[in-house]
Amino acid sequence: MTQTDVAARFEEVLDDIEERSALTDRFVDRDLFRLYLATLWANVVLNPSDAGLTEEDLEPLHDYLNLRAGRVLGSQGTLTDCFRFVNSKEGERAMKAARLNQTHKELLLYFSSMILDPDGHRRWMDMVLDPDQRG
Repeated sequence: MTQTDVAARFEEVLDDIEERSALTDRFVDRDLFRLYLATLWANVVLNPSDAGLTEEDLEPLHDYLNLRAGRVLGSQGTLTDCFRFVNSKEGERAMKAARLNQTHKELLLYFSSMILDPDGHRRWMDMVLDPDQRG
């Protein structure tokens, strides 16, 4: 799938995310936008086929989401920055203000762990899955 195909498939969703994050015609709640974008990415990665994608399509989608995020968030407009935000005190406050349920918060924090510290996440998962590695 090309970047153009991805844009055609996700443009409406991202327009909706921007609209739902809008405070006025010219201002966007950046915190809410980050939460929505992180949620979109987590859901697509968990089940790409639900969005009509294959795993190979995730990279062009990632690039397109970064492009769209950059338009709204400026220099800190990447998916990685969105997950860095989720993993911060400000992100914690934003999730509370957005009234995300516990499962939704845990999903975003789980993805934050994978994205921000993949080696630490892998070690943690190994310990969770292999009781002999627990100290």
